[in-house]
Amino acid sequence: MIVDSLPNYSVRELNKAIGNLLERGFAPRFILHASITKSQLKKGHLWLTLTDGQASISAVVWSSQFKKLHFSPNEGDGVLIVGKLNFWETRASLVVQVLDIRPSISTVLRKFEVVKAKLLKEGLLDESKQRVLPRYPKCIAILTSVPSSALADMLRTAKERWPLTKLLIIAIPVQGAVSKEIQSVLNYLEKGQQKLGFEAIVLARGGGSREDLMLFDDEDLCRQLAVFPVPVVTGIGHEDDLTVADLIADYRAATPTASMIAILPSQEMAKENCFQRREKLNDHFALFLRKERQSLLVKENFLHSQGPLALMKQRRQVLDQKAHLLNALSPERWLLRGFSIVRNSLDRPIRSIQDISEKEKLIIQLSDGRIDSVVDKIHR
Repeated sequence: MIVDSLPNYSVRELNKAIGNLLERGFAPRFILHASITKSQLKKGHLWLTLTDGQASISAVVWSSQFKKLHFSPNEGDGVLIVGKLNFWETRASLVVQVLDIRPSISTVLRKFEVVKAKLLKEGLLDESKQRVLPRYPKCIAILTSVPSSALADMLRTAKERWPLTKLLIIAIPVQGAVSKEIQSVLNYLEKGQQKLGFEAIVLARGGGSREDLMLFDDEDLCRQLAVFPVPVVTGIGHEDDLTVADLIADYRAATPTASMIAILPSQEMAKENCFQRREKLNDHFALFLRKERQSLLVKENFLHSQGPLALMKQRRQVLDQKAHLLNALSPERWLLRGFSIVRNSLDRPIRSIQDISEKEKLIIQLSDGRIDSVVDKIHR
């Protein structure tokens, strides 16, 4: 066997040559899609075993970098890793050094579904429990990152819509594993709600990937939002983004700007409403005056009808009617028609022949005088 033409290496030289080859022929940084099959923390360093179902490789997050991560992975999580290769010449060991790690969309959606199902089972996502937002809030608290373009848009919208509302700007982190910090802020606000006087809170975050919004799927954070003493409005991410916090909230707005539109009334609509109410009041007042005027006229007519002059007139009319009736029925009118009245000597009217006797004196009353006569004979 001829070996003189083959290169010769010591173990160290071979490992160094492999390292140089990897360094020259491989990208200094790359993105790796994988799932975590094993996770172990040793002396502050996080050691991982990564797989795609067909192959596996080891990875490490050094303690100095581990403290900077916004996401702490668990076994079974799908992840997206920004890393580089580490090759140790002394033992020919190859690992992926993790520079940054984020959850994959599958991990995010799985957590969303798990937390959603748990809270739904407990009745915390019941829409009937959602509270009504204050119509004209005097003060609201805005929880978002400061400064940010989302906050700038919210403040501009608030000024345009309803500048009378006082805004309490509460700075919170909105990136990474910071749910505990947000919960601490919520605890502070809950204890000081009466003193601060806010009537609702707005939890907002500008656009980002769905992985960035995983923070708002945190179970403990969502439970705290569910029992917060005032209505909660969310404006997280974009219109298509949906988190568990959105489901827990009393009102879910598509964007941070939309959350201000939801919580604050419109100046223009309020003015129009005032004009319409003024017209209604004017119409109501005019109708009221017409009714009162008619009522006064009725009362005036009644008083006139019951006054002394009116009563005298009415009595006079009654007396005149009775006088006409008496005149129509008076004996004088009968006498004028040819009738007569017969009386005896005692001036009593004779109604029957039984009331007189022969030789008795009678007085016959006619319309123009009377006749004295004597009964000569009575014919029965």
